[in-house]
Amino acid sequence: MYEDVTADSENCLTINVIAPKDATEASNLPVVVWIFGGGFEIGGTALYPGWNIVSRSIVIGEPIIFVSMNYRVSAFGFLPGKEVRQAKIGNLGLQDQRLALKWVQRYISAFGGDPSKVTIWGESAGAISVALHMLVNKGDQEGLFRGAIMQSGGPIPVGDIEDGQEHYDELVKNAGCDKSTDTLECLRLIPYDRFKYAMDLSPDFFAYRGLALAWLPRVDGVFLTEPPQYSVMRSHVANVPMITGNCDDEGSLFSLSSLNVTTTIEVGEYFRSFMMPTASQSEIDLLLRYYPEDPAAGCPFDTGLRNMLSDSYKRIAAIQGDIVFHGPRRLLLRYRANKQDSWSFIHKRGKDLPFIGATHGTDLVNSFGDGELRDNVIYFTRNLDPNGNLVMRWPKYDLRDPKLLIFQDDPFFPVVVGNDDYRVNPLNFALNLSLLHPI
Repeated sequence: MYEDVTADSENCLTINVIAPKDATEASNLPVVVWIFGGGFEIGGTALYPGWNIVSRSIVIGEPIIFVSMNYRVSAFGFLPGKEVRQAKIGNLGLQDQRLALKWVQRYISAFGGDPSKVTIWGESAGAISVALHMLVNKGDQEGLFRGAIMQSGGPIPVGDIEDGQEHYDELVKNAGCDKSTDTLECLRLIPYDRFKYAMDLSPDFFAYRGLALAWLPRVDGVFLTEPPQYSVMRSHVANVPMITGNCDDEGSLFSLSSLNVTTTIEVGEYFRSFMMPTASQSEIDLLLRYYPEDPAAGCPFDTGLRNMLSDSYKRIAAIQGDIVFHGPRRLLLRYRANKQDSWSFIHKRGKDLPFIGATHGTDLVNSFGDGELRDNVIYFTRNLDPNGNLVMRWPKYDLRDPKLLIFQDDPFFPVVVGNDDYRVNPLNFALNLSLLHPI
């Protein structure tokens, strides 16, 4: 799948370490561990220039070590189904990540790193992974990290691993294992190419169903013992400083495949078919009242009547982005911001990108390029505070007066502090509905 993006190899569980050339075992440098994104379907460490983070940290006098790991994705890492639950092999991709974090604890001192000063950092599926590592063991991080950074991802609204049974069954059928008395054992024994062929027939994140993904972390009873958002509400969260933020137009990119959905009735049927199949018609109707047909209220946000690829495109994009990205960020901060040091941001750069605006992933240029967010990551990794020798001071998130950092296109004011008050009522409803009807 996506061979031009990431090379396929069964020798995939690798770790990269990038350190200042003069680092020694006595350096005790703070460490940032990167978890890549890609919808739990694609990705790899080679796409992210960790050297740029380390070289910048040296320039500003705050040297750190950058670590990244590969982990199993798609059906290899996130196979759902009752058979998987019974075999206790769910969420293998997350188990890979956890093992990598334990490797860092054991060996990073040999590269000049301090194992007691590890920050985990991710974007998209990587950020969701960071959130889930904060939730396992009822919030006991086992000394694996002391800080967390999440770009476009949080405690995703997912349910039981058996909720994805249809994807397991389809994989089994396409792999030719449907006649077997032990379908899981059959999948284990077939050739790699045959398994991969069957897996590649599954819907990806650009498929018609959008963000109702086939391969996702789900409650397996081993790694995840309860829905992530319930863990947040029960305070089963690692008590470490954190940064969490989103791009403004998270849902636009994933809604390009549903342009044939145009009427309000069709929009309701779309969400009942994929993202919320257990929701009642009255709940869907109320959701659509919170997200009206008016394209000026849709995503890309604040672009008026522009970017209307179809009558309902901006509406669908707004709902998808709020359920999967913006809602989980708000939930995490609502329950944790006054209990652990927290900072939040909204990334609005790229608003002029036709049809998709400041879409999912546009903040990566800021953090891995020459943007301000790169320095924030470095300072946070060093001091558990994103502030340093920067023009704009980033205030902690306070529920009494929630402020966030806004990265915007304005050449005179590229970074400002603003209120976290956008779409309060729609977001609250979408969040509550996703608690009742997880993906």
